[in-house]
Amino acid sequence: MINTFEPSEVVETGPVFVRPTASLKLNPIDICIALQRHRNGDWGLVSETEREANDFALSVGSRLLSAYDDRDQIRFWVITEPDSAYTTVLLP
Repeated sequence: MINTFEPSEVVETGPVFVRPTASLKLNPIDICIALQRHRNGDWGLVSETEREANDFALSVGSRLLSAYDDRDQIRFWVITEPDSAYTTVLLP
């Protein structure tokens, strides 16, 4: 039996930028985990309305917003701009 890897990423993030305040306050591992969750369509701690908006945005190439807490319970956002031009990690 041959195992194959099928990528489950649903979001193309483009280049990723981490804002300076986020870089200073967040653990880099937590940022990486959040980015992978975002790429997989796991929007984290957003409302049901925002979740539905993200799901729709995937089909039309609009902006995507995810929210996560790091290991110190610091909330941060991951935002992918329209057409996956780039993604930003920032504090609210």
